[in-house]
Amino acid sequence: MLYKFKSAATGDLIMLEPNGRRVLEIIGKDAGPKGIILPEQMPAALAALEQAIAADEAARKAPAEAEDDATPPAATVSLRQRAVPFVDMLKRCSAAGKEVVWGV
Repeated sequence: MLYKFKSAATGDLIMLEPNGRRVLEIIGKDAGPKGIILPEQMPAALAALEQAIAADEAARKAPAEAEDDATPPAATVSLRQRAVPFVDMLKRCSAAGKEVVWGV
């Protein structure tokens, strides 16, 4: 499944299901097939994403617990890289006073 986020203030943003679900869970939204983020909810969503990104980056900097870890953190895509387009979308929509919807 894909998440296709839409808004009148930005172009569409398409995310794969695991990535879209993670972002929606971080901001406290139900990761169902349809939903909406209202402009008044966007500042809290942006703060939650920034906090999660900071925690993810701190975890990546910490030394690995297991030496046999097959995929080092540097070889995977970080939450920041996955979330930047969504963060940009939320900032632009918040400034324009437009909602973000998906599944419609």
